[in-house]
Amino acid sequence: MFGIGGGELFFVILVVLMLFGSDKVPEMARTLGKGMQQLKNATNDIKSEIHKSADVQDIKKTFNDIGTDDISKEMTDEVNKIKEDIEDISGPIKRMR
Repeated sequence: MFGIGGGELFFVILVVLMLFGSDKVPEMARTLGKGMQQLKNATNDIKSEIHKSADVQDIKKTFNDIGTDDISKEMTDEVNKIKEDIEDISGPIKRMR
């Protein structure tokens, strides 16, 4: 745990007990635990917002890619077909004039 061995951990606990007393240590531990929990929750919230944003951007990109390539090609093909049909219909009329 953080590169601290058993003897070093015992020494740190002993120093904390001597500085703050046995009645303050549980309160400090609770406060530290609550702070760590709040930090963890904030970090998870930020991660979830980043993932949501990335998912939305990916969906928009996918829709744009699909829409740009497939729909524009289909529309161009349909327009060309209609142009050919109009040319076929209007061809004899134009020649008569």
